[in-house]
Amino acid sequence: MISRLAWADNTENGPRILQQRIIDCLADGVTELCDREGLHPEQVVDAVVVGNTAMHHLFAGLPTTQLGVAPYTAVVSDALSIPAHDLGLPLALDAEVHLPPNIAGFVGADHVAMLLAMDAQRVTGTVLALDIGTNTEMSLLHDGRLISCSCPSGPAFEGAHLTAGMRAAQGAVEAVRITGNRLLVRTIDGRPAVGICGSGIIDAVAEMLSAGMLDARGNILKTHPLTKSGTLVLAPAPHDGSRREIAVHRRDIMEVQLAKATIQSGIATLLAHVGVDPTALETIVIAGAFGSYLDIRSAIRIGMFPTLPQERFRQIGNAAGAGARQMLLSQERRRVAIEIARRSEYLELSTQPEFTKRYLKAIWL
Repeated sequence: MISRLAWADNTENGPRILQQRIIDCLADGVTELCDREGLHPEQVVDAVVVGNTAMHHLFAGLPTTQLGVAPYTAVVSDALSIPAHDLGLPLALDAEVHLPPNIAGFVGADHVAMLLAMDAQRVTGTVLALDIGTNTEMSLLHDGRLISCSCPSGPAFEGAHLTAGMRAAQGAVEAVRITGNRLLVRTIDGRPAVGICGSGIIDAVAEMLSAGMLDARGNILKTHPLTKSGTLVLAPAPHDGSRREIAVHRRDIMEVQLAKATIQSGIATLLAHVGVDPTALETIVIAGAFGSYLDIRSAIRIGMFPTLPQERFRQIGNAAGAGARQMLLSQERRRVAIEIARRSEYLELSTQPEFTKRYLKAIWL
């Protein structure tokens, strides 16, 4: 998000260019959906759009400069309704686009939609909710309070910045197991391996750690029979040269270390702020596309999540999308979303003195 904000700030007409890209993408999606259902975009009379605060502001044509510098404040936190034609979306003449409220500069309407989908207003007990991505938003529900924060976890969980990284699509390595000197790899849809996605790299690092291939710093030990020139080859390149070799390199492990460290230290700081021990967490709700495929055991093994019984974890998929659908169909759910955002207390991790100490310690495996 910071890269996107910086580009918008340093490029002539940058915000307008990015706004148009967003609108063009949404217009294409609406047209494709309507074609599939035998409808016309002009028949669409209502829409709900959720996203992080940066995307929210770019889409709505709001200033974004202040989001990229401390204290990272949003221009607008309240819910908005904007005529679709003012935005350039090809919907009905009187159609409006509803944007739910943001909580803070890096906790946006998508997280509000996620909390709505999991019925946060009805949650009792102590529950931690995470939406994992390039920016990981998390909320702690405890003793009637709702406290939210944001961790810059980076793009590794979405396959970016990895040597052979890709999104979770056909042919992506999604699971890895090491038994003795035997390596087992599973790809999405069983296709030949063409890259590795977030769940695959988490599995690979966890399995390498358990198999004694890594030291605590994340260095690959060349003494293990499965390592080759300081790498773990998950899928060799075929002789015909039709595909590349898929391997885990030291720099891939470092990307995972940095990403998991932000989440680990973010959780620890949030819990400490409220005075809650990790063992008191009754449920950890994990949302997002990456969270759907994540092996909880692997995430615990590398230290990303607290060491808790696996039955306390719930993976709920694209909860932001589910919350958006609820708001599309119900004015009452829109009101509940506003209540959730107003109720939320925001914790800025960068102002917490212990966060950096925890982060530096959490980089170790």
